[in-house]
Formats: sequence, C-alpha cells, structure tokens
Amino acid sequence: MSRVVFLINGPNLNLLGKRQPHIYGDETLADVERECGKLAEELRLELRFHQSNREYEIIDWIHEAREIAGGLIINPGAFTHTSVAILDALNTFDNPVFECHISNVHKREAFRHHSYVSLRADGVIAGFGTHGYQLCLRSIARIIDSR
Repeated sequence: MSRVVFLINGPNLNLLGKRQPHIYGDETLADVERECGKLAEELRLELRFHQSNREYEIIDWIHEAREIAGGLIINPGAFTHTSVAILDALNTFDNPVFECHISNVHKREAFRHHSYVSLRADGVIAGFGTHGYQLCLRSIARIIDSR
C-alpha cells in the first residue's frame, strides 16, 4: 500500500491562527503543515498538504489521491455540512479517509452537527485542536503498516 497521504484543508483554513483564535487557536496552517511534516517523516509517510477555498480544487485533489495515496485526511471546513460533491469524490477513494475538525463541532451551532463527509470517513477526530491532524496521521500510518 502506498505511503503517500493527502492532507486536504477546506475553506477559511488559510486564516488559521488569525480567524476566531478563541475557537481555532493561534497556530497557523503553516504550523500544522510543519508539525505534520515532521511526524510524517517519523512515520515514513510522504505527506501531500493542500488547502483551498474552492470546492472543485478539493474534488480534484481527491481524484488525484485515488491514483497514488494510501490514505487521506480532510478538514473540509464549511463544506463538511454542504458538499455532496466532496462526499461523492470521497466515495471513489478506496483507502482510509479520516475527517478532522479543530473544534468540537458538536458543541457548536446545530447546522455544524451534520457532516456529509462522515458518511464516508473511516474515522472522525474533532475537538483536539490542531493536534487532531497528528492523531489522524498516526491512525493512517497504523492502517498502512498493518496491510
């Protein structure tokens, strides 16, 4: 199984550390990428890190991952609650998918309690701050190592 892992972030995550730090903390997306990159190296994974505010780019990366990735981590941001298109793309990906949210979406507004992505995800991490990404990486590495 491929040791390539796609880590895809959706809309507004480019503002991490600047936008609502009382909810999302003060770490930036660059901090997340750096920390996940270090962990991926330790786990012998090749990390492909992406962020977009555009739904079609996220779908294109999922399609790319189909061909080369052993796992996929996605924080779809607000697309979590709205995008059947991202769900459909994830349903074409045969390897592990982990959904990651920095905040605990279940303690927030009611509309955030529904996730289309969860219908495909093999696991969901929410409410662990940016450390949740590392938990997802470790889980995917464990699955890849066991196959």
